[in-house]
Amino acid sequence: MFIIRLLIRPLIVLLVVIIVAMIGLGIYLQPDDLRSCGEKPTMNAGCQPVDAIVAISGGDTEARANEAIELYKNGWSNILIFSGAAQDKAGPSNAAVMKKVAVAAGVPETAIILEEDAETTKGNAQNTQKLFIEHDIKTAILVTSGYHQRRASLEFNRYSDGVTILNHSTQLDENWPVWWWVNPHSLWIAGNELIKTIAFYVVGA
Repeated sequence: MFIIRLLIRPLIVLLVVIIVAMIGLGIYLQPDDLRSCGEKPTMNAGCQPVDAIVAISGGDTEARANEAIELYKNGWSNILIFSGAAQDKAGPSNAAVMKKVAVAAGVPETAIILEEDAETTKGNAQNTQKLFIEHDIKTAILVTSGYHQRRASLEFNRYSDGVTILNHSTQLDENWPVWWWVNPHSLWIAGNELIKTIAFYVVGA
């Protein structure tokens, strides 16, 4: 009995450490600048309307599009930018697919700008910067999946010269459930994103 108690205590400690580490990793990967704001923008600092909402494709692309659409409908901006090349080169670009989702949800085509060439997060940031300049966009909300938000933010802040980028990730994402750390696929994604984020700081990748 004594030996069992000796074994249980370190196991409990280990479990607590793992849970805290997973929660910390999730918070780190998923910055959200709108967390303290309500559903709709206000005149409070950090909660004001922006010039554009940018959704970048990849992972659960439809979830990213839907989150951006929700922000648009709640009055955060009058412009939606969808960025992403075709996943299947024989088909439409991911950006065009997101536009289709938006139009079906009632967003006018005139409110949507497409960037259809980016195949990487770095490409999303570089190509979208050209649109920022072309349309005189100075503030934007960046929408992507929770696990991808930190690295996407780093890339956009590196290339979006003179543009204030606010982070807000998907609330419903098939690859990033609330209890993501008990999902092997989500764990793998989180680990992969952490490695890529470290690589960004080390070699600028």
